[in-house]
Amino acid sequence: MIKEFKKYKITYLFIILNFIVYLISAFLSSDIIDIDIKVLLNMGALYGPYMVLHSEWWRLFTAMFLHSGMTHLLMNMFSLYLIGRVLESYFERKTYIAIYLFSGLVAGLVSEFMHPVNVAIGASGAIFGVLGAIAGFFLAFRERIKEQSKAFMKDFGIIIIINLVLGFTIPSIDMSAHISGLVVGFIGGFVVSKNPKFIWLYVMLMTLIILGRIFYMHGHYVEAMF
Repeated sequence: MIKEFKKYKITYLFIILNFIVYLISAFLSSDIIDIDIKVLLNMGALYGPYMVLHSEWWRLFTAMFLHSGMTHLLMNMFSLYLIGRVLESYFERKTYIAIYLFSGLVAGLVSEFMHPVNVAIGASGAIFGVLGAIAGFFLAFRERIKEQSKAFMKDFGIIIIINLVLGFTIPSIDMSAHISGLVVGFIGGFVVSKNPKFIWLYVMLMTLIILGRIFYMHGHYVEAMF
């Protein structure tokens, strides 16, 4: 068990952190199954008016570790357990952390832009970023590992189709966050697979995109109000 934890330290740390945050939210809600939306807002859920009008952009980070209920949490953490360990086997830990966080941050921004008055939470955007990064890795090395690459891309396609079907049939699923997280993760996985040193280029590019989007969204809100 200890050996397993050391090998996939980042994946298990993300899972543990999500569980700790959930237990805190459950305690504050006095309910272990479903979390009170007011508690989620107080703990840092995404909510456009608070973020843009009060500059509470830290919610982009905190929302990644909040979940609406036990089912939501377990589904996301099981997905992270399965694919997070794969990513951690292929990339350096700093790359894994960067892809996970930037995928979640950009997914949050896109979600807020598409649904400005909705309360949004969850690790789905970041987890889809992990999945996208693995796809980027296999695409980058498709000539060297043809059989594994074909097998993964087939499974990848099935996962995407299933999530698209779920996304269009279950209103509470935010497909904009999933797709944007997937794209951000794919870019990171592909670029870093070509050259590990490109991680710093990826970090700078994503930082600029996030800052630019925040600036635009603030101006967009101000124009809408006046």
